[in-house]
Amino acid sequence: MFFTYLRRELRRRRKAALVVASGLALGIALVIVVSSVSSGMEKAQGKVLQSLYGLGTDMTVTKAAEAQSGQNQGPRFEFDARNDDSGGEQSSDRVMVRGFQTLAASTVSKVGAQQGVSDAVGGLSLQVLKVSGEFRQGEFQQEPGQGQYGGGQPGGGGGEPQGRVQGGGADFQVDNYSVYGTDVTKPALGPLTSSKITSGRTFRTSETNAEVVVADTSYAKEKKLAVGDTVTIKGTKFEVIGIATPDSGDAAANLYIPLKQAQTLSDSKDEVTTIYVKASDSQQIDSVKSTIQENIPGTTVTTSADLADTVSGSLSTASDLAANVGKWLSLAVLVAAFLVAGLLTSAAVSRRVREFGTLKALGWTSGRVTRQVVGEAVVNGLVGGALGITLGLAGAYVVTAISPTLEAQVGASGGGAAGPGAGPGGGGPGGMSGGFRRQAATEALKVALTAPVSLSTIALAVGLAVTGGLVAGAFGGWRASRLRPADALRRVE
Repeated sequence: MFFTYLRRELRRRRKAALVVASGLALGIALVIVVSSVSSGMEKAQGKVLQSLYGLGTDMTVTKAAEAQSGQNQGPRFEFDARNDDSGGEQSSDRVMVRGFQTLAASTVSKVGAQQGVSDAVGGLSLQVLKVSGEFRQGEFQQEPGQGQYGGGQPGGGGGEPQGRVQGGGADFQVDNYSVYGTDVTKPALGPLTSSKITSGRTFRTSETNAEVVVADTSYAKEKKLAVGDTVTIKGTKFEVIGIATPDSGDAAANLYIPLKQAQTLSDSKDEVTTIYVKASDSQQIDSVKSTIQENIPGTTVTTSADLADTVSGSLSTASDLAANVGKWLSLAVLVAAFLVAGLLTSAAVSRRVREFGTLKALGWTSGRVTRQVVGEAVVNGLVGGALGITLGLAGAYVVTAISPTLEAQVGASGGGAAGPGAGPGGGGPGGMSGGFRRQAATEALKVALTAPVSLSTIALAVGLAVTGGLVAGAFGGWRASRLRPADALRRVE
């Protein structure tokens, strides 16, 4: 009886039911689109942070910031003063630890032994500054009208030649590039994992102290490097064995070499700048962070959530809109849709006074009438949910099809590592402190926005549809329960 009457009444009032369902559908569709765009924002932000961290890395450990001594820590370059005419090019390069702060290599084992840590690997971020060029000796030019000696008297003695030195000077070039020492025994962790080897090969686990190098594709193109070429760093020749292309964003460094070689070049034996950590459970990252900070003093632990605060640009703006304006707008539309659905259902009950009054006169209880009204409202809500899911999926598909490009800048935070080897004293890749001008440059990354729809979002939409139906049913049911048989007699003309 219940379902028969329900089906008949819904068919009789198709237009009214469609109006209620459409209102709920609009609110549900908006929730789906906002939720899917927010998920896309998180995915895009993950791509940005992945270019800094590397695949599989949940957090990084660096040395805690220390007060600067005020002394100039910049490199010094010394060149020979040549008095002959031989000239010749002179060059000098300095390999410096980026940020000038390191941790003992033994800290890697300590971090790896902490509860909740699955694996840990150390790396050494370096900056190479090479100055090369030559001095040119000037030539003495005698003043016009002067003889061999001063005073303009050919026979005069004891005078100094009158004239000036012309020409001479120096012509030097400065080459500044980054080098990262990576632990080749653990290739699945660290910054190189965010790049794909597109030419040649990566390091073998046995090449712990080999003179081999993997070059970033942009740097290799700039310097016209290919697999098999050699690169000289501080007098040591390294063979290029591979070219790496970042999966997204900028590379962690221009060149990658084995960790031991990096320690030797920078006189940093048994030292690292950054420790890359993989947690056993990605849901316990905050707990692992607290454990490391508590048990290993003098370190700064940075997670992807910490780095997310440094992301700016259109990605950050769009993310804020989706998280704040979008959610509040969705909530407002849903509340409005629920209220409109409830008021329309209540109005429909008012128009059915004769019907419900007659049913009560025939023996229907108030509870039975209320259940009938609520049942109709829930069906309207489910129909609205189906329409809303369809509209929401269509909206998400349009966003994904268009794939608007968002720009993100990732800047170094003051107290932690914003990138591979970006210690407390230095910026991201390419930044140094100390005697140099601290580089606050950011990495401009472009990512395509998608709007993935998860099953949890669909479940949320269904839940909202049922809730909307119940809210509408509550309004109508309350109105129907107050009707009396006498109310139907008043409507009889």
